[in-house]
Amino acid sequence: MGGSFEFFDILLFAMFAAFLVYRLRSVLGKRTGHERQDRADAFLSPDEPSDAGDGADNIISLPDRSEGDEEPEPETPLGAAFAKIRAQDQSFDPDTFLGGAQAAFEMILQAFTEGDGKTLNTLLSPEVYENFASAIRARELANNTQETTLAGIKSAEIIDAELDGPMAQVTVKIVSEQINATRDENGDVIDGDPNAVVEITDIWVFARDTKSSNPNWALLATGASN
Repeated sequence: MGGSFEFFDILLFAMFAAFLVYRLRSVLGKRTGHERQDRADAFLSPDEPSDAGDGADNIISLPDRSEGDEEPEPETPLGAAFAKIRAQDQSFDPDTFLGGAQAAFEMILQAFTEGDGKTLNTLLSPEVYENFASAIRARELANNTQETTLAGIKSAEIIDAELDGPMAQVTVKIVSEQINATRDENGDVIDGDPNAVVEITDIWVFARDTKSSNPNWALLATGASN
């Protein structure tokens, strides 16, 4: 009898454990639609592998848009410009582009601070690259070092867009908070303040040849206002 009761207790315990596992799976196995996707996934089309190969470290590779996902553009000059760009490049999506532009902003800022010409060369047009490279060379010749910390991006918006022949241009206004300081060879601060967070407004223009097989955009021009 004792053995029978022990067997019955074990059976009840096993059934109870199985019930708990089922309940846990029913909760943990569900996706609510709010799970955070990896940032890089947002720039890949459903058919594109995560290791995109050559050129994947450039500004952005915009995903293909299915016809069912397209939304009518607003009847504004900016909306009309978006429609013209999309007519030449069906993969163009303003929201995705803006996310990529912010990522590029962070990468370019860091590369310039570190004097990383190789990274800058993949992200900038030849003219802008030469301007950045000249500033880096002058800094190095003076034995100065640049310290830049991006505290955060407060806002980013597309303020202009145009299609000139096959060339698409999109202008982005980025408001960020930064800590900037330049030090001489002795480590003394000669410009900026390493303890002050400053709000900076940048106006950057990105461009892409829509006839090119290269899906990436390059920084064409920069401007700033405080």
